[in-house]
Parts: sequence; structure tokens; C-alpha cells
Amino acid sequence: VQLVESGGGLVHPGGSLRLSCVASGFQFSNVALSWVRQAPGKEIEWVAGITDEENTYYADSVQGRFIISRDNAKNTLALQMNSLKTEDTAKYYCAPYCALRYCNVRGQGTQVTVSS
Repeated sequence: VQLVESGGGLVHPGGSLRLSCVASGFQFSNVALSWVRQAPGKEIEWVAGITDEENTYYADSVQGRFIISRDNAKNTLALQMNSLKTEDTAKYYCAPYCALRYCNVRGQGTQVTVSS
């Protein structure tokens, strides 16, 4: 399994970022996927998930601000993040196999820093 995340960066509060994850090594279209994040000194937090049928789920903390999507033709998972808050600062990871929790497989991650 190979997962390559990109799109992170430094953004002001209220700003937006779009994360992408290109996956290989498994049958992408048949697998549920999630985004998870980890802030310094904290445990991994599930953020959003999408099933193989494109049902989507969000943590309460990001509901209404983040949108998860997938492109099976390109083996790509995306996370559109709007109205970013300082508490969204973390390293974000693409995580396959589960849509409602972290299933212990992730990529190298991309850093998102929200700061004024």
C-alpha cells in the first residue's frame, strides 16, 4: 500500500486548503477511505470518511466546513477544508479501509498549519 498526501501548508484562520492523496497497491474503488489527523502531543483523530458507495461521514468538529471526495479513475482521495481554525492545525493523513475510524494504515502525511 502506498499513499502520498499533498496540499498542506500555512493558512490564516478562515482560509481554505485542498488536500489530495494518491493511492496505489490496493483496489482503490472497492475500499472505504478516511482522512485522519494528528496534532503535536495528541492522539490520532478521525476527521472524515467515505465509503466505496460515496457515503460520507464527518467528525463533529469539521462538519459543515470540510468535504471529502474520491476519484476512483485517478485513485485519488481529496479533502476540501474551508473556514479553517487554529485548532485544525495538525498533520493530515490518508487512511484506507475504514470510513468511520482510523484503521491503522496511513501515508506520510501533509502538514496543515492555521495561524495568523
